[in-house]
Order: sequence, then structure tokens, then C-alpha cells
Amino acid sequence: MAEPVEAVEMRAALLRLRRTTGLPVAFGGLLHEAGRMDIAELNGASTGALRGLAISAGNGLGGKSIALSRPCAVTDYRVARHISHEYDAAVAAEGLRSVLAVPVVVRRTVRGVLYGALRSALPIGERTFDAAVAAARDVEQALVVRDEVRRLLSVSREPTPGPAAWEEVRAAHSELRALAPRVVDAELRAELFAVCGRLAGASDPIGASGPAGGAPRLTPVALAPREVDVLTCVASGSTNATAAELLGLRPETVKGYLRSAMRKLGTHTRLEAVVAARRAGLLP
Repeated sequence: MAEPVEAVEMRAALLRLRRTTGLPVAFGGLLHEAGRMDIAELNGASTGALRGLAISAGNGLGGKSIALSRPCAVTDYRVARHISHEYDAAVAAEGLRSVLAVPVVVRRTVRGVLYGALRSALPIGERTFDAAVAAARDVEQALVVRDEVRRLLSVSREPTPGPAAWEEVRAAHSELRALAPRVVDAELRAELFAVCGRLAGASDPIGASGPAGGAPRLTPVALAPREVDVLTCVASGSTNATAAELLGLRPETVKGYLRSAMRKLGTHTRLEAVVAARRAGLLP
């Protein structure tokens, strides 16, 4: 059975955290219910004392980070006055002193916590804090992608979606096309593109063929993935500048992809290109 993508991303984020900061220990986990998580991933630990430790909101450093929804740190865990000490035994067994905790926050909801730690009582600098926050953002993006996949699949299973449902399909498709190239996991990236392809090939009884069985679907046109990405952004109302920002491209590059797509589709305007792409089954 394939390992959950979020677990893979958490492990990769902890590894990056150690490599970018030099911290000897990193660990973390995702919440399995509101306000509760288990430490599931360890990197650099010399014992198993922290593995499976159940963290509750408000308890210990991680629990404080969950409750406040912001990064927290202590210079010497065992004598810190502003946290509770339910987990002192496990922390002491691993020999940790200086610890930071950064929440993974998705749409204002804490979904997990990443920790970094030293075995000496030294202040944790701003650069280390920034690297920990960046690592948490990596996990956040993976969770956003997973959530969008679930939402998109749910919408796509509707047997006879109405106009409002099709707008939701198109919005989710656009967001996933923009997110997919940024996903590090190749298997997940391929799965996202496959889902986008299934949605793009679905039939909108109103938008694809027109009222009363108007224009039929066109023969599929071979567009490059980035040309489809640009058309997806255009279909959602994005300007070239906005599409460039979403896709991590230069505005001139977006214009080039759009011109190329329009030429292949035999169209002369942005709107015509979107309509042709939908009829060809390239966009939902």
C-alpha cells in the first residue's frame, strides 16, 4: 500500500529543516482530531522516546503552538516557565534542551506541528526560525493539494452537475493545474494531472455542446502542458500577469504559451481559445 502523501511530505520537510539549519533533531506530526496529534516522524533522534507521543493543545511547547497557531520556542525546555511540562520525561530521554515548534496551518486551522531542537541550551536564531517556517509551508502546500484533490473528486462524481457545480469543477481544476507543477512527489504530480485530465474530458451539457445540442466536441488538439496551464488560468479570468504569478513564470512566457495555444486551436482571441479548448476536452 502506498504511503500517505502527507507523511512523505512531513518526512521530507523535517529532512530539509535539518539540512538548512544544522539542527541535530527534527520531529513532528499531523493532527488526527481537533487539538490532538501524535509525533509520527523523527529525524536525527537517538532514541524512540518521542515517537508516538500524544500532544494536546495547550500542553507542552507543541501544544502551546497548536493553541496559539504560531511558532513558539524555549531556550531550555526543562526549566521553561511559559509552558506546561507533561512531556518532560520524553524530552529528557532524548536529551533535548533548546526547542522550537512551528504549526502547520491550512486555512487558519492548525493541521500539524514541526519541531527542531538542540541538545544544548542555546538561543535559536531568526534564520533557523525562518527555515522552520518554510519547512512548515511545504507541508501546508501538500495538505492543500490533498484537500483540493478530494474536493475535486467529490465534485466530479456528481452524476448531473448543474451550472454552479461546473463552476466549482473549473475553479478546482484551475487551482490544481497551478499547484501540480510545484509538487515534489512525482507520483502525486502524475495523479493530479490524471485527475485534471478526467475532469477536462468530462462533458458539460451546457458549456461543451451549447444549448439544444449545439456545436459538438472538437477533435482533441495536442497542447503542451504549460499551454494548458495558461489556458486554465485564462478560463478562470486571470490576466497574463496573474497567470504568471500563479504558475511561477514570466508574463512574456505566459504570452508566448497563449499565442502558441491559440495558433494550435485556430483561434484569434482569448475567449475563443477557452471555448475551443473546452470543446476539445482540454478544459472542463
